Formats: sequence, C-alpha cells, structure tokens
Amino acid sequence: MECTKAMECTEIAWEIIKYFQDDFSTIYSCFQVNKLWSRLTIPFIWEDPLSFKQPKNYYFIEVYILNLSDDVKKKLNKYEINTNLSLNPLFNYSCFIKHLDTNQLINSIKKWDATVNTIRQKSLIKFIYRSLIKLFIESDANLHTLDFTYDRNFYNFTISQIISSPNFIYNIRNLYLKFDTYDTFNVDTFLKFLNLNSKSISSINFQFIDPCQNIEENLSNIIKSQKNLENISFNFDSLPLYNSLKNPNFINTLRTIIFYFIEFKNVVALNEVFEQLNVLESIHILCCSFLDSIFVTYPFKLRSLFVSEIIIEPIRLLLQNSDNYLENFGLEVNCLPRGEIELLNLIINHYSTNIKFLTFREFNNESIHKILQLIEKVKLSLNYLTIEISQIANSSSNILQNLWKILPSRLEYLNLIITISNINDFEFFLKNLQTIFIKKLLIKCVCVTRIPVFQRNLILHCIKEYIMKKGRVEYLAFLEYFSNKEEYDDLISMENEEFGSYNIIVQKYEALKMDNHEFISEMYW
Repeated sequence: MECTKAMECTEIAWEIIKYFQDDFSTIYSCFQVNKLWSRLTIPFIWEDPLSFKQPKNYYFIEVYILNLSDDVKKKLNKYEINTNLSLNPLFNYSCFIKHLDTNQLINSIKKWDATVNTIRQKSLIKFIYRSLIKLFIESDANLHTLDFTYDRNFYNFTISQIISSPNFIYNIRNLYLKFDTYDTFNVDTFLKFLNLNSKSISSINFQFIDPCQNIEENLSNIIKSQKNLENISFNFDSLPLYNSLKNPNFINTLRTIIFYFIEFKNVVALNEVFEQLNVLESIHILCCSFLDSIFVTYPFKLRSLFVSEIIIEPIRLLLQNSDNYLENFGLEVNCLPRGEIELLNLIINHYSTNIKFLTFREFNNESIHKILQLIEKVKLSLNYLTIEISQIANSSSNILQNLWKILPSRLEYLNLIITISNINDFEFFLKNLQTIFIKKLLIKCVCVTRIPVFQRNLILHCIKEYIMKKGRVEYLAFLEYFSNKEEYDDLISMENEEFGSYNIIVQKYEALKMDNHEFISEMYW
C-alpha cells in the first residue's frame, strides 16, 4: 500500500514538473522542494538548458565544463581560466541533453568566455565546443532535436562526430538544417547519414542557399523516408522539394506546412499535394511572392498569411478557398495605399473572426485608419501585435494617440517600432496603457541622431512612472536606435535593478523580440 502511494506521488510530481518545464523560475522552485522533486526536476532543466534566458544561459556552460574529464581540464589550464575546475558536480548533466542547437551552443560559449577572459580566445572557444560535443556523445545522450547551423569553424568536426556516433541522433524528432554555404562532399555525406539513421522525424525545417542537385536529392530522400512526418517548413525558395510531398508515406500524419519566402512560380502540383494529405490542419504562407502562380482548387486551411507583395485577386482567391481559418495576418510591404487599404478591407469584412496575431511593418500613412479598425475588430481574440512605423513621425504620433483605445484588456505581446518626436505623445500613450496587462512589452525608438540626455531621462521617467510602478508588464525591453550611425542604447544597459524590485524582467530588445517564422513553428508544431 505504501509502495503504491509512493509511486502515485512520484507520478503526480513528475506531471507537475513536466507542465512547468519551459518556465525556469517555477521549475527551479520545484527543484528546491525535496530530494525526490530535485531528482525528478534535473532532467527537465538539463534537456535544453541553453534555451533559458534567466538565468544567463552561459552559466550552464561552466557546469558542463565541470563534467569534462581530468585530461581535458588539464588542457584548459593553459588558457588561465578563472574557474575552479576541481569541483565535482552532483550529476552527469551532459547525459540529459535532448535539444542541441549548434549555433546557440557556440554563442553561449562565447558569452561565457567573455565573463572569464578580458580578451576573447578563439582557440579556447573552439576547444570547449569540441570538448562539449564529445562529452554529450560519450555520455550516451540521445537527442530528440537537432538544430544545425553552418559555421565554417565548427562544421566539419560536428559532422564527423555525429556520423561516428549514430545513436546520438537515432531518435531525433525535430530536424533543423541551416546552410548558407557548404562543403558539397561533407553535406552529401551528412545528409545520406541522416537518411539512413533518422527514420522517426516528425518536424523538418530546411534552409539551404543555392544548393546543388545532390543536396536536393538527399534532402528529398530524407523527407520521403519518413513515415510519421507531422510538420515541414520550406524556406527561402532554396530547394524545389515540394514534389517530395507527392504520394508520400505520411499522408495520415502531416498536419502543418509552412512556406517562408518562397517564389511560387517554381511550385507545381500543390493542389494534388493538398488533396492527398488526409489530416492537413494548417497552411502558412509567410512573405512569399508570385501568389498569382498558386493554382489550388482543393479546400485547405490557411492559418497564416504574411503579405510581402499585394496582388489583390490571387489573395482573394486564396482566402476564399481556405474559408475562414485565418489566425495570423501580417502586412510587411510598403506599396501603394490603394492596395493596402483594399487588402485590409478584405480582411476586416470577411476574414477577421479568428485572428490572434497581427504584424504591420512600414505601411503607408493613409492605411493607419484601416489598421486601427482591424485591430479593434479583432480585439477579443488578439494576443500578439507588432507595429513598425518608424519613417514618418506624424504616423507614430497618430499610433501613440489612438492605439491604446482599441487594445484588449490583456495582450501576450506588444512590439512598437516608432519615432518619438513628441515626448507628450509617448507619455500620453503609456499613461493610458496602465489599464492593459501586457506580458511582453517591447518599444524600439528609431532616431536619426542620438536623443539628448534630458529627453532620454524624460522617456525613462515615463517608463518607470507608468509601466514599472503600475506592475502591468512582466517582461520589458526598450531600445533607442540611431539610424544614421547604426548604433543603439538598450534599457538593460542603462539600468534594470530597480525594475526587478517591481517583478519586471528587463531584457535586451533583440532577445525578447519575436521572430514570426519561429512563432508560427512553435504554435503549430
């Protein structure tokens, strides 16, 4: 009886911890409950530790280094690292890793290096990277996600290590490959290896620039060999891989397709593809061109449409054919006002029922009224909003004076890229924003020249008075960007300790900023 109760308690604790695995502060609190919870929590913290922004993710690099062998630590001594390498960690943390992002690992090592050395040592960064890759493999770690970005200083070593240890990636579920240049032989070898050794992939994201025919063939083979593929993203028109979706093994599993910066003039047989896929739940068209080349009559569920060129009739036909499933809409082009207004009217009148994500970038001044009208129309479902209008000062003023009136009482994310020409408009906006709870608030102030000190102090005063003290924001980023000098000042570099006392986490603007493609992937994958 006692044994059964103990097992039930363990299972309950496990489910609670699993629920909070993406929230570091909460999961760390679970870690501190008792020994049982600590033991259960450790694997969750360490399966993807570099994704945590609080605490600084480079802290985990130092802990990994403590897991290195004594021989490797001796070699580190020559770099005169100011770290106690004799400490013995409680766990072999490296064996818990499930998500490996090579670019993130490199950047975390660089950030850690900056904290222990006054001068960056490239050889040290490379040595630690290689040592950690070996450590993960030798610890019998088993990845479920491989996010591999080409870097000429680390590429060949990483590939050789993975190829020599097939168990490391045998069970990967998510595969992300990003190459803007390549060594043809090694890429071919690596892709053939993946095709032979990774048969359980559920999500694929390929980004290749100007690949050769061999690359195309190998990537296509990886796609075709999967039987449980659920999500796929085609990016930057890098490959004509769409034919690999015809007559596939995954007609009963593929749910999501993302087209990102694709030229549809090169795409054929989409109608046939959509008709074959039995459980296709969402199509996302993000900043693609030649929409007039899409010939689809079979009904499909268009969840996202970010427009980079406005040709009204093809867009109208797309939306008509997909019914009213649109959830994410973006206007990311500065075209003739007539085209913008006509498109906005189309969305407002017929396709705004389910919209929860809006982004507008560098639109015409004449379109502001319609944009505000759309925001008000969808306020009950709206969660994420980005507005970029930094070129025309009076347009920014218009937004600051009127946006607060139509926002919902709660937003997950608000990102404003504006020109603050009148501090009174900015203060007026923040003052009226107090009734709205915003989980993540980002403001980027674009200026031609550096803002005078007195004006900066006024801006900071407004942020403290109406944002910090009212406690209606969880995460905050404020950036001053000087366009003529390509320079910037970040609030996090000015002062942030005071904000912490109000339970507001100040982050760098670029760290808090949401990437549209990543958002769509995370929401629907």
